[in-house]
Amino acid sequence: MNSERYLLLRPAKSLELIPPELQILGPTRPPDAGQPSAERTGDILRKLWQALDQSVDPIVITDRLGIIEYVNPGFETLTGYPKSEALGNSLRILCPAEEAPEVYEAMWQKVRSGDIFRGSVVNQKRNGEAFSVEKTITPLRDSAGQITHFISTDRDITERCRLELQLLQAQKMDAIGRLAGGVAHDFNNLLMVISSYAELMLDSLSPKHPLRRNVQEIMGASRRAADLTRQLLVFGRKQVQTLQLLDLNLVIDEISRMLLRLIGEDIEFVFIPGAQLGIVKADPVQIEQVLMNLAGNARDAMPDGGKLTIETIAIKLDEEYVQKHAAVPAGDYILLTVTDSGMGIAPQHLPHIFEPFYSTKEENEGTGLGLATVYGVVRQSGGFVWVYSEPGMGTTFKIYLPSVHAANWKRPHAETVEEFTPHGCETILLVEDEPAVRQSEREFLLLNGYLVLEASDGEDALHLVAGFNGPIHLMISDVVMPRIGGAKLAERLRSLKPDLKVLFVSGYAEATVLRQGGIDLSTSFLQKPFSLKTLARKIREVIEVDSSSKAASAGSDS
Repeated sequence: MNSERYLLLRPAKSLELIPPELQILGPTRPPDAGQPSAERTGDILRKLWQALDQSVDPIVITDRLGIIEYVNPGFETLTGYPKSEALGNSLRILCPAEEAPEVYEAMWQKVRSGDIFRGSVVNQKRNGEAFSVEKTITPLRDSAGQITHFISTDRDITERCRLELQLLQAQKMDAIGRLAGGVAHDFNNLLMVISSYAELMLDSLSPKHPLRRNVQEIMGASRRAADLTRQLLVFGRKQVQTLQLLDLNLVIDEISRMLLRLIGEDIEFVFIPGAQLGIVKADPVQIEQVLMNLAGNARDAMPDGGKLTIETIAIKLDEEYVQKHAAVPAGDYILLTVTDSGMGIAPQHLPHIFEPFYSTKEENEGTGLGLATVYGVVRQSGGFVWVYSEPGMGTTFKIYLPSVHAANWKRPHAETVEEFTPHGCETILLVEDEPAVRQSEREFLLLNGYLVLEASDGEDALHLVAGFNGPIHLMISDVVMPRIGGAKLAERLRSLKPDLKVLFVSGYAEATVLRQGGIDLSTSFLQKPFSLKTLARKIREVIEVDSSSKAASAGSDS
């Protein structure tokens, strides 16, 4: 027979300091030789009460029907429910309205049957905020073995769950990035073949040929597909920053049509370009991504239509401004302002909107990385971004990018397919492991007067050069190839041909290219897909710039 009994009725005199709601906790043993004194028992129970009362983890005791009879201060702190409101209520006050009732029903069925429940549960605070806990519910029995009460102990794991979710999101993004890099290579090679043969076809047609328009449409579609691939690489964080001197007005002009398709016809788009704007030093792809992300957020904030305004202006930040914005140094900036007339951002969200994976959208409606990417790009470009918003009053993002002084900079002109194509007569070693790409490039180079030696990979190129006695002025080589890559091939060939100049091409992301080593992305590299006319100009640039620098060096020596 079980000799234990619980203090469910009248407590001993020495236990009078124990609150009534804790007098269920016992147990004590019947008086015998080994029984501690009543004073000792009271001391133990007093310490037990203090442990419960001072625990930072929420502790709740309910009757067998789930009605709360005791909560500790840890429960009050976490849930926001004072003891006066909690006592006499059911634990269902913590159940979120959207939580499936069968989840809680299964939990209570388990403990009512006498088993201990252990599991993670999503609860709701008094203010409506959700939080996650690791919950253990243990049945309490009387001397007859009947369940009389339940004790629930919780451990707040909200932050841990948030970090785990961020880790999963980061792993997903990393997987997408790796996939993007691999797909981009194959996709870029296919686009290279399509655009190259379309360009060769266009060159063979007379100016008034009826098929010219069709071919131009093919080339335009290829360029748009290449832009999509580039955006995919940016999304996957596989694109290194390629800094250029930029006219922001020109960048916005070029992306305007894409923005119009993104935001839809029910949103009015207005661009107000600043006069005498100056230039910034930034990555054009990343700036486009910033505009796309902000426009996408603006669209989501205006489901019933509205107005999106982009404005640029040259501005000088003085000491008065700097005193109010300590992170911003004084100087000349170009201010890019993006304003929508949408629903605005609630005050509690504003401090967090640039945090990675923080999103106010419904689940599966956003990655939570859009504004984090905006912030990262702006900061990487040496700029600063601020947001101003009120619920129902729209949102304004102000991006300050440092103005760069470059006296010799000229506004770039958009490339056209009618642009003059430079010719040459040098010998070119063409190393490309994709047969269709190699064939189109070889045909183009022959038409432009070059003598072409073609190799399918690095090993093939080494054998070819070893048996060729004439000069080789330039090697055009893919970067990533089986057996020997482009960088190692160039290193080995220069021991045979010290004056060999090299132009690298690749359909892989630039980050992958950089890992090969020994490649200057700014002067001797073309990212596939590129137009054949771009290739022709790059060939002359590599050959002639190097030749002119040698001539200048020889003149100074004499």
